[in-house]
Amino acid sequence: MDTTMTVVPPGSTRIHDAFWLPKMETVRTQMIPYQWQALNDLVPGAEPSRCIRNFRLAAKVLAQGRESLAPDETHSGFVFQDSDLYKWLEAVAYTLSWHPDAALEEQADGAISLIASAQMEDGYLDTYYVLTGIEKRFTNLKDNHELYCLGHLVESAVAYAAATGKDRYLQIARRAADCAMKAIGPEEGKIHGYPGHPILEMALVRLFHATGARCYLDFAAYLINERGKEPLFFEEETKLHGNRPSWKDSYLQYQYYQAGMPLRSQKIAQGHAVRALYLYSGMADVARETGDAALLESCRTLYKDISCRQMYVTGNVGQCAHGESFSLDYDLPNALVYGETCAQIALVFLSHRMLQCGIDAAAADCMERALYNGVLSGASLDGTAFFYVNPLEVVPELTKAAFPYTHVKAVRQKWFGCACCPPNFARLLSSLGSYVHTAGSRAGKPLLATHLFIAGSYDVQLDGTAVGVDMESSWPWEGDVQVSFRMKEAREFTYALRRPRSAASCTLMLNGNACPAEEQDGYFFIRRTFRSGDCIRLQMELPVRVLQANPRVREDIGKLCVSRGPIVYCLEEADNGSSLHALSMSRTAPFTATWRADLLGGVTVLSCPGKRVRLDSWDSGDLYREAAALPEDDVTLTWIPYYAWDNRTPGEMRVWVREH
Repeated sequence: MDTTMTVVPPGSTRIHDAFWLPKMETVRTQMIPYQWQALNDLVPGAEPSRCIRNFRLAAKVLAQGRESLAPDETHSGFVFQDSDLYKWLEAVAYTLSWHPDAALEEQADGAISLIASAQMEDGYLDTYYVLTGIEKRFTNLKDNHELYCLGHLVESAVAYAAATGKDRYLQIARRAADCAMKAIGPEEGKIHGYPGHPILEMALVRLFHATGARCYLDFAAYLINERGKEPLFFEEETKLHGNRPSWKDSYLQYQYYQAGMPLRSQKIAQGHAVRALYLYSGMADVARETGDAALLESCRTLYKDISCRQMYVTGNVGQCAHGESFSLDYDLPNALVYGETCAQIALVFLSHRMLQCGIDAAAADCMERALYNGVLSGASLDGTAFFYVNPLEVVPELTKAAFPYTHVKAVRQKWFGCACCPPNFARLLSSLGSYVHTAGSRAGKPLLATHLFIAGSYDVQLDGTAVGVDMESSWPWEGDVQVSFRMKEAREFTYALRRPRSAASCTLMLNGNACPAEEQDGYFFIRRTFRSGDCIRLQMELPVRVLQANPRVREDIGKLCVSRGPIVYCLEEADNGSSLHALSMSRTAPFTATWRADLLGGVTVLSCPGKRVRLDSWDSGDLYREAAALPEDDVTLTWIPYYAWDNRTPGEMRVWVREH
């Protein structure tokens, strides 16, 4: 690996982007307080969380004994309910890093104190087992999410320590990780296992960076390399403890957990999508940190399968409701899609890690596609309602009356019993500044790369030199980006600026003059001695693009969709009436782009001529008849950004339309 890159910490970023800052402020001012209420079961009409209640009961057991519990004081919710609080705290940490808030920090410190009171003397921390029987801990790594919860604990604790400088939460996480490492590992007498739901792998790499303790990186590498080996741990664990076989007898089998074979032998993304993407993110981290080129190549193979054969045009992944899983290559149903919000977020994590292993425009485009479309659709514009499932086509009546569609909701929900997505959304958007640049070296030479066009100020460490990067951007609505540098002294390095595939033509300028640059791997590479005040300007033409899918995608053959810049558009009933399936368009249709500051928080709306089949022209009562041309009316199709649908009157929506 001749390219190694690091990220810019959230505390070194200050975003003022016209598109993203309002959304980040919504997370800070609306979503984080709302989610705290939800975790405390204080949102009227929402499914109860019981998360905070579980921690309080666990603390009571440890302080007063199990006999102190009343009959109705039992663990509530899923076995992984603890993780919702950890993700909320991680979102708080990132927010505090760019917007100090003494009251919010005090609230977070109180939550951390509650967590501390639920931790056992040996470091073990999991309210499910504290409340249901501590003697059973580490007996069902396959299904009971102990190590998943531990991973989220570690991730949030590392973030909180970095944001506040406080060590207490990090020490709680270290003690919990050390407890797990005493029980699990390659040594004689330990459990030779790994998580049923990954995330601990990449969390341990972050803990390694935060503490410098190599044991955490080694444990992460063990978890990656042990997975899927014979004899299969999950089978042995099931036999030993009498656990339920779970997915063994389904068509997914142990690939539901990505554990049916060693990771290096896997070529196709299979099983539970979020688990897979968290696992592949851990693979990329371990490969980068240990220099394991073969492991990285395996990760790239899996990533290519996802991004080239199993990803929706919106960046959604995880096609199948059964097992929240990947399906088959090119199987991309629009109305039956699962597309869990957490899966899109996990795809951003993985794409970002691929960019830390090398310059890769495909990974940057994929990360951007997911961020601006599949991720953003997961929450309402006001930050208080959420999609778990993100469809590309919705008929509300079907979601209520036809069983195959019941996992799809036509309107966002206040909360979920399984609420992994809302705090995941909050922690990603509040740390967004870390995804814009990477800094490191290529072939031993300093390299700074810009992957996303998000306006802000970024303080980057480049080979021991502090480099300030100030970006102004009209993205995603227009294609003007300016990057200027702040440095105490002139410094020679290579600057790589992404050239988006969605841009038709680009003009690159340096200090007002044409800028010589090598275009390679989807980036402009500028090699020179940079000085403070140097300004690079990239001007891009953003035409409306009419897209079609690979003809192997059965659902989309003969259909078209519309995008402009990174934004994928959709038709919504509020603008186009019902029966959206009756609409069609031409691939050569002329488009008008109109900025609407008064609509959906400010969006560019697209319109084009189309046709609508006259459904009332079928005047007989027959269900079928001999084929004949159906009469059509000329109409104007109005397109809004996909991420913004279901923020007005509920109704139908679709991304792909018929071509005429």
